[in-house]
Amino acid sequence: MPRFEPFTIKMQITRMFAEGQSFFAPIKVQDWLRERNQDPANYEIVFHQKPAPPGSGRVIDIEIELRRKDGQPVDPWLQQEVNRHA
Repeated sequence: MPRFEPFTIKMQITRMFAEGQSFFAPIKVQDWLRERNQDPANYEIVFHQKPAPPGSGRVIDIEIELRRKDGQPVDPWLQQEVNRHA
């Protein structure tokens, strides 16, 4: 049974970047992919740093892009879920 995470992966990754722990962000996303029965070796993980929306209380927002290494399109649900904010 997967453990319950009160924060989305996007929120966790954004916090890691804000705290200077971005080195560990790819590992966190790989673990997230494994929990969803995906092989992390099939994906390239790219992080895009953007300004946070006004009034959010954050300075930056991190968008996670998944790219399949075999050139196939990423499942739209998976891409949407990795960037779900709340």
